[in-house]
Amino acid sequence: MTDSSQVLPPQSSAPPQTWPRRLARGILLALVIILILGMTAWMAMAVNYADLHSAAPRMLWAGLLAITALSVSAFVRPRRLGIGIFLLMFAGVLFWFFSIRPSNERDWAPEVAVLPYATINGDLVTLHNIRDFDYRSETDFTPRYYDQTFNLSQLNSVEYILSYWSGRALAHAFLSFGFDDGRHVAISIETRKEKGEDYSAIEGFFRQYELIYIVSDERDVIRLRTNYRNEEVYMFQARAPVEKMRAVFMDYLVTINALRERPQFYNALTENCTTSLFAHLRCAPPYPPFTIGVLVSGYSAEYGYKSGGFDHSVSFEELERRGHINDLAQAADHATDFSQ
Repeated sequence: MTDSSQVLPPQSSAPPQTWPRRLARGILLALVIILILGMTAWMAMAVNYADLHSAAPRMLWAGLLAITALSVSAFVRPRRLGIGIFLLMFAGVLFWFFSIRPSNERDWAPEVAVLPYATINGDLVTLHNIRDFDYRSETDFTPRYYDQTFNLSQLNSVEYILSYWSGRALAHAFLSFGFDDGRHVAISIETRKEKGEDYSAIEGFFRQYELIYIVSDERDVIRLRTNYRNEEVYMFQARAPVEKMRAVFMDYLVTINALRERPQFYNALTENCTTSLFAHLRCAPPYPPFTIGVLVSGYSAEYGYKSGGFDHSVSFEELERRGHINDLAQAADHATDFSQ
């Protein structure tokens, strides 16, 4: 007989883990690991690339930071403490990163050394420091600037210009505004580089470059790309109400004047030539919808065509063929009537 007084071992009250629960825990763990790896990579890249104005051993500091962050999150126990320390480290790097301030006082490359600005008196707009360099090659030129007054009521056209510099997906986008008297002024949103500094797409994410709006003669900003950089350049006439064109032009001038007083960083994703241009286009109706075409600049003209921004009497392929202006620009070269 079994002794009824015998003490049985305690039974666990926790239910056994079923496979859906184990799967959910595995997915959650994988997501946490991916998040930690992504945050660590961002911290290391920020330390390595942001604000490169000192001789600090950045790669060494970035490597030590990454090793420390991953070690803390993986080995410190209890795990909550390790995660807490990791989050404090991330917050510290984030605070430092956003404490970096843009400046207008640096040793600028000559092509971006002079900031434009505008004075506005009713419909009369005077643009100061319009760039019109005399180029002998991409890097050999004589700087030249002029001031000119435009009548806003005579603004009658806008051209959307794409300059392909790296394959089909990547292009530099800018606008050119035309007036009744045949004059054109182009505005190109670019990185403001310092002397000896080259553009890096990675550094463009990490507060390395200031933002500049180059106001220029078409003979400068277009000819530089067609005749000296040998980029493929396409021009598309925008189809929009004249009130919209004038509102976009004035919105550009507001930003141009603001940058002279309050510099701003370029960002390869959020504040680049295409996304900033798109933000100006949304200053007045009709409002273009946001799609991936805004981010993939090389395809932005096709997106503009599909959304009704360009002439629909021909196919986009035909419109693009007609808009290829390299031969015309190379033939015009130094001509004073380059735009015509």
